Amino acid sequence: MTVVEHHGADEKLTALAMALCSDSTLDENNEAVGEPTENALVNFAYKLGMPKYDLAREYVRVGEAPFDSMRKMMSTVHTHDANVIQFTKGAPDIVLSRCTSYLDNGNILPLTDEKRAEILKDNKAMADKALRVLAAAERIYDKVPESFEPDALEKDLIFLGLTGMIDPIRPEVLEAVKECKSAGIRTVMITGDHLDTAVAIAKELGILGENDKAISGMDLESISDEELSQTIEQYRVYARVQPEHKVRIVNAWRSKGYITAMTGDGVNDAPSIKNADIGVGMGITGTDVTKNVADMVLADDNFATIVGAVAEGRRIYDNIRKAIQFLLSSNMSEVLTVFFATLCGFTILKPVHLLWINLITDCFPALALGVEPAEKGIMEKQPRSSRDGIFAGGVGFDIAYQGLLTTVLTFISFYIGEYIADGAAFSFFNIADCADGMTMAFVTMSMAEIFHSINMRSQRGSIFTMKSSNKVLLGASLLSWVLTTVVVFVPGITGLFGFAQLDIREYLIAMGLAVLMIPCVELVKLVQRAAAKKRAR
Repeated sequence: MTVVEHHGADEKLTALAMALCSDSTLDENNEAVGEPTENALVNFAYKLGMPKYDLAREYVRVGEAPFDSMRKMMSTVHTHDANVIQFTKGAPDIVLSRCTSYLDNGNILPLTDEKRAEILKDNKAMADKALRVLAAAERIYDKVPESFEPDALEKDLIFLGLTGMIDPIRPEVLEAVKECKSAGIRTVMITGDHLDTAVAIAKELGILGENDKAISGMDLESISDEELSQTIEQYRVYARVQPEHKVRIVNAWRSKGYITAMTGDGVNDAPSIKNADIGVGMGITGTDVTKNVADMVLADDNFATIVGAVAEGRRIYDNIRKAIQFLLSSNMSEVLTVFFATLCGFTILKPVHLLWINLITDCFPALALGVEPAEKGIMEKQPRSSRDGIFAGGVGFDIAYQGLLTTVLTFISFYIGEYIADGAAFSFFNIADCADGMTMAFVTMSMAEIFHSINMRSQRGSIFTMKSSNKVLLGASLLSWVLTTVVVFVPGITGLFGFAQLDIREYLIAMGLAVLMIPCVELVKLVQRAAAKKRAR
């Protein structure tokens, strides 16, 4: 934050007053240490040849009325030689209301309505440029005042000047706000700045649109909670607000069914952060009180980090759903396969086969789906409802048809194995236990589930259009395939599992049936995407 503009007769006197009426200091490297706004004022004086440590020795502080968000002012009292002088800084409209005169070329003149209007006009001109504007004033005493209470100090002031500070917008914030908009997230600005400054910044950031409104804390006072709840969606900027206003704003948005995330760094932000669904504290500038009540603390105090966290949260949630869908559809196929085979009076898979499939074929790919990269366009989706369950969005249907599809392919593989083994004696209605059929069914089910894990990289998107890769899933799939092949072809192990020694034709048929999982699921996804587009139109 840097002072870039000044209004007043004596720039050096304004800078002196601003620097002394602050708690920031200069370190041994002449770098300001303290709150960002006050740092800018101390740097402003330093650039004009008035380092804070020299000013502090010349103007000894003997009393103060600390800054308060209700008063929006701060005052300090200093002794200078034989004189006692008070400096006050704060919101221009508030400070100006306490002034009765102004300084003009060393002369103290009465503050007329015309001069007051001129100062307010300059204040608005700076605010319209998205500058944060502060006013400085002074008061001369014969002796040190008896009381340092704000009401006793902050009256009959002499106006000195205005400073306009620019708080540069981080380049990544513009893109982050756009990303929020595409993700269905409303960005709302709540600030203690002047309304004109807030509006200018909000427009620059793309927060305030043509049909959106801005409101000040004073106007907010005149609106009841019921009326605010009804009109809350109209407002995107709240300026000159008090701590209690922030709580009202958060509660009004929540009353309309919105999930709210509130950010802040000061003690005054703590109540609203606690009231929000997700409280976000600042890790660098945030107070301990704010960090303690926050649900999440930003290590870099960057708004773009919040948007990145939303994207990461969506990726994690999607991956959890993918893993659950994969596991449930795989287990459903195992249950259905054993159930129907039992009804038909033959054994298609033994318990040890199912245990192997669950430990090897299901386990590794499911874990790998947990590290799947975010799908393209993940921040272009509208937020899901907080009432949606894990099976919302067609997941329940997907589990059912995918489990049934694997079951059908497994039975086909078993029947083919039975046919190859029995030859002319094969009868579809007189199936007996068959080692060849069991082995082929095992290969088909195992590999179908592996290929299905590749399908699950996207619930609705085609895997053939995905540009990202999941090397962990590829490695898990290869490992599962190698182990399954070893079980089928290594003689000693094959015997332990009760498998027949498959020839290459039987193995390729079983593998070919398993591969069908990919085109079959892709075809269903294609129909689902077309139906979704039709609903959207």
